[in-house]
Amino acid sequence: MPNNYFKFKQFTVYQDKCAMKVCTDACLFGAWAAAHSSQLKARSLLDIGAGTGLLSLMLAQKLPGIMIDAVEMDEAASQQAKENFEASPWRERLKVYNTSVQQFASAAQHKYDIIISNPPFYENNLKSNDAKRNLALHSAELKLEELIKISGDLLKDDGKLFILIPYNRTEQLSALIRDHLSIKEIVFVKQTPKHQFFRSMFLLGKEKSSAVTSEMIVMGGDGRYDGEFIKLLQDYYLLL
Repeated sequence: MPNNYFKFKQFTVYQDKCAMKVCTDACLFGAWAAAHSSQLKARSLLDIGAGTGLLSLMLAQKLPGIMIDAVEMDEAASQQAKENFEASPWRERLKVYNTSVQQFASAAQHKYDIIISNPPFYENNLKSNDAKRNLALHSAELKLEELIKISGDLLKDDGKLFILIPYNRTEQLSALIRDHLSIKEIVFVKQTPKHQFFRSMFLLGKEKSSAVTSEMIVMGGDGRYDGEFIKLLQDYYLLL
């Protein structure tokens, strides 16, 4: 049974009210996005599908002064994110909205320097009997096409969009992006050198550019975290 909380060096993520728990790939994605974003002069960030609020908290830690709006349509998950935000050192810079991103976008008053999303994963796979887990895992409520379109509408001209998806949807997302945004970087992630890729981390923007691709592993052949993984997560994980 998963723990009710996941403790990081500077904050704790409680997850008892959320179907989707803290996981390694989400932590890696948050750290990677934070490392890139720390080089920007960003003042505003939007987290689409915030869940526990993990990504917002990771970015808040690395980006002093940035104001973060987190959108989460599941009521219990949004309440959990709110509680996690209020218990963090950055409570004054974090706000959660319990609504769909479609409704949020229709009422948005400004655009964002950074948008980050770990969207529903399994659009065409069989669903479980757990309604909340279905909402977290499947894209019945927000398809990739909508996510890209809405993100493009809410992103500043020089803004950056970070998306984490399953590796097997890389080509699909790449095709959807062409009419809206430009791919700046893709990182393919695998658990170990012997495993197949299982996640793709995208960095996108409106400005035209050539895509840079690279690979990353979570653990080396010796069963220890890879050096690049450690470099990204050492400011977050307690035991690094």
